[in-house]
Amino acid sequence: MPAVRVDGIEVAYDRVGQGPPLVLAHGATTDARLFRPQTEDLADEFTVVAWDEPGAGRSSDVPPSFALADYARCLAAVIEDVGLGPAHVLGLSWGGTVVLELYRHHAELVRTLLLVDTYAGWKGSLPPAEVRSRVEGAERTLAVPAEEFAPTMPGLFAGRPPAEAVRLLSVMSADTRPRSMRAELTVMAEADLRDLLPEIAVPTLLLWGELDARSPVDLVARPFLEAIPEATLVVLPGTGHLSNLEAPEPFNRTVREFCRAHS
Repeated sequence: MPAVRVDGIEVAYDRVGQGPPLVLAHGATTDARLFRPQTEDLADEFTVVAWDEPGAGRSSDVPPSFALADYARCLAAVIEDVGLGPAHVLGLSWGGTVVLELYRHHAELVRTLLLVDTYAGWKGSLPPAEVRSRVEGAERTLAVPAEEFAPTMPGLFAGRPPAEAVRLLSVMSADTRPRSMRAELTVMAEADLRDLLPEIAVPTLLLWGELDARSPVDLVARPFLEAIPEATLVVLPGTGHLSNLEAPEPFNRTVREFCRAHS
């Protein structure tokens, strides 16, 4: 298991395949395992790197003061540790917000951006009432006894989720650390990265589930498309927030074609 240390925090990641680097940043309450359908399929053409963000999976816990820039600095350290130069960097949901912050501070490490069902932070993409509702819901989840803690969020799929995806999410949910979830929640609720979007100067793929209820296409993806100079929007029909699990074949094909065109 490759790993890198950043300010005393050990950050673990998976690395498979050969070719241009493709780095995958998962969403909240998950870890590198979220991208199993991608690492298995895309390693024939790319060096696929899926990290466990600080506080998730095999990586160290995060202190309460951990900020968005700290997550980005750790992701930069992973890309530098891989040592293959600028990477195609994909972020899903909360992971996309981390990837945007990575670009703000470490643009030289980014060949292209792939933003999947994500946000410019909740404050930057959602109405205030919706942000309050999500924060309150998360706080209720965090308040339950440890044996009842189950952080998987509703609205992740458009239809009946694949059985394997349900099993995978259940395992990752059981491994979620409440303190890490609270750190993410605090950062995500206050993040507003709208100022960065017009400054993005690399090819950017916006890959969205048509029926994403958590990050709706019209509310989030289309403003991204208008703001980012070199953005392309691809909408996957009939899929929700976790489009990489709900429709892995068209998801992987779209990622492959985009990265191949810009390698």
